[in-house]
Amino acid sequence: MAKTAKMVYVCSNCGYESPKWYGRCPECGEWNTFLEEIKQPTAKAPSVSAALGSVPPAGYNPDAVTRLKDVDSNEEVRYYTGISELDRVLGGGIVRGSLVLLGGDPGIGKSTLLLQICEYLGEKKKILYVSGEESRSQVKLRARRLGVETDNLLLASITDIENVVHTIIQTKPDIVMVDSIQTMNFASVNSSSGSVSQVRECTQILARVAKNEEVAIFLVGHVNKDGAIAGPKVLEHIVDAVLYFEGERHLSYRILRAVKNRYGSTNEIGVFEMTGEGLRQVENPSMMLLSGRPSNVSGTCVACVMEGSGPIMAEVQALVSKTSFGTPRRMSTGFDFNRTALLIAVLEKRAGYFFGNLDTYINIVGGLRLDEPAVDLPISLALISSLLDKPIDDGVIAFGEIGLAGEIRAIVNASKRGAKIGL
Repeated sequence: MAKTAKMVYVCSNCGYESPKWYGRCPECGEWNTFLEEIKQPTAKAPSVSAALGSVPPAGYNPDAVTRLKDVDSNEEVRYYTGISELDRVLGGGIVRGSLVLLGGDPGIGKSTLLLQICEYLGEKKKILYVSGEESRSQVKLRARRLGVETDNLLLASITDIENVVHTIIQTKPDIVMVDSIQTMNFASVNSSSGSVSQVRECTQILARVAKNEEVAIFLVGHVNKDGAIAGPKVLEHIVDAVLYFEGERHLSYRILRAVKNRYGSTNEIGVFEMTGEGLRQVENPSMMLLSGRPSNVSGTCVACVMEGSGPIMAEVQALVSKTSFGTPRRMSTGFDFNRTALLIAVLEKRAGYFFGNLDTYINIVGGLRLDEPAVDLPISLALISSLLDKPIDDGVIAFGEIGLAGEIRAIVNASKRGAKIGL
């Protein structure tokens, strides 16, 4: 008797499958992530004796196994994008045959960045831009605004993944951009676009195409409410590199960070500024972050932090004021809230500065998110400066970790930070 399709519930965060619905995923612990999906019956798996038989299975390739010394050791071919900040994050350029996932909040500049690099890449390479969210005329309008006029840019507005693969094989481009992976649909999977199964299957298909055809593929990925790329976590394991756009959508500055990179370091970031003509790379982030810093004002301090492989300067601001409520407020933007409460407790217990009936507000200027322990000292100095209403000298640059005993502890890359500020 033939098996029929059955309904299962799949966690949109980790891909865990269950025959019944759970409010909280037993695998990853996330709440309200289970979605209904129709699971098709699979063919019966061969027995162990059949798999170990003398008859090779269909599609067996005896040349699939090669000695390590016989493998071609030529260096990977890289394509420069014309944007040095992006090339550095990628590890030196786009690797031929790689699969890169680009994620970020809506409107932060993912599609803009991919379309901008088409102008430089189009001088020598053929590019296929597959848009599942916009029509070709809409992409044309955006390309005209960004000044993209290359003749080697091909546009396609399709969402069926089989048609995308056929288009890639027929046109033979050097670089493919898929915007976005959540809009792609595989007809053999009975679920809507953007579901866990669809995203996983479409990504695996594109990964095989990238390796077999030696074409570099960029995937634009949406993010969920927590800031992680929507879809199963296995999606990040399939691709070769994962790039995240960080920053507030309402601010002009963006940070491109490599979370995973098989062909380069993950200790690099790229800083961009969103303008009317698209993204503009910022070669000196410290000057950008410190521009407009007030002089002779209490509650502000300059921190030297490690972003990527090099140090940059960032402005830390603190405001301490008398509370109007029974319980004082503690707010933090760009810095860990729990770490702020810890530093306030240390300052009260070890240094004698009382914040028990005062509201405290912390802000990292420029939309940066600082999470390294070296920011403890500038945060504490800014809090004390605002509490005493005494400005910190404009030439003071601080970095250091504060322990629970009130001591200032050593930090990593202290020599690089000192060289940055001329010590």
